[in-house]
Amino acid sequence: MVNKKLICFLAVSVTLFALLTLSVYATDTPNVSAGAAALYEPVTKQFLYSKNMNKRMPMASTTKIMTAIVAIENSELDDTVIIADEAAGVEGSSAYLVSGEALKMEELLYALMLRSANDAAAAIAYHISGGIEEFAALMNEKAEELGLSDTHFTNPHGLDDKEHYTTAHDLAVIAAHALENDTLRTIVSTYKKSFVTDDRSRTYVNHNKLLKLCDGAIGMKTGFTKKSGRCLVGAVERDGLTFVTVTLNAPDDWRDHSTLFDLGYARLERINFANANEYFYDVSVLDGEEQTVRVSNEKGVSIIVEKGEHEVESYIKLARFAVAPIKQGDILGEVIFTVDGERVSSVKLVAEKEVIKKDTRSFFEKLFDKFKINKGN
Repeated sequence: MVNKKLICFLAVSVTLFALLTLSVYATDTPNVSAGAAALYEPVTKQFLYSKNMNKRMPMASTTKIMTAIVAIENSELDDTVIIADEAAGVEGSSAYLVSGEALKMEELLYALMLRSANDAAAAIAYHISGGIEEFAALMNEKAEELGLSDTHFTNPHGLDDKEHYTTAHDLAVIAAHALENDTLRTIVSTYKKSFVTDDRSRTYVNHNKLLKLCDGAIGMKTGFTKKSGRCLVGAVERDGLTFVTVTLNAPDDWRDHSTLFDLGYARLERINFANANEYFYDVSVLDGEEQTVRVSNEKGVSIIVEKGEHEVESYIKLARFAVAPIKQGDILGEVIFTVDGERVSSVKLVAEKEVIKKDTRSFFEKLFDKFKINKGN
């Protein structure tokens, strides 16, 4: 018989060594060259480091992260884009697009994010919205949807405009949202991509040095104008943890991001409580065609915590018995996880298969019912 409450002690004391404790970070801030900066953990939505992160500043080509988001949400990768006259020859970084030529949206996105091509940004805008201002309106709608009050776009490429601005805080949120899109995540993490057709070939190389400088780097976007200075949005994933970093007007941006990544991994870690189907039990069944039903956790669970010494425990709550009929997926219990005595997460224990209610009628009752059915036919 299964007890109603079983206690499974995972680990009395899981020692998680930290390079620095939280109290140290409060007084020992890293040396960052940027005029504004942010270190963001998207799952817990924590800003672990900030410097003028709510100050409105120009963002240069980091603008193109939002351009790519809007493009992907409003088109298909295999859409054919005819390069508008107005898009060809846009100043700044270029893919050297030719007016009237046809490219797939996928290629334009790689040109946008790897080469930082301003003509690709304009081509996308004209294709989707018919103009720069109209496309910028979509970008601003998306910013509003993300709850950003200190970001405003006037164009898709990031060329200087006094009404074109963001903050390190808002740009981190935009980048985290971008990483949720598998297509965009793949693009920004690509170092080199070639597109070959019968009449031409183009190769796009990623300007983001973080891909080679930092283990687990995902991307995301570089930017520079004389007004904005060097701007950079980075992302890295290691040990089940993803961090987003933003620097605006940063003379030493590559070092800044490396420093911020190190800070994030020194401060936080992910504790894996359970993999899928790691907890499984047999529960007694009343009035069922089978005497027991197997239950297990369909999903794994983990949390992100401050590095340090933690007491981690799990408690299994399970019904003494279940009454048929039971459907596959019915919840019959849960596993509760605590860290330092506080409940932090749980997973449901569900029936792995259906159990039909037992037919308890007598032989003669079954025979009589069968006779009535045959007579009715």
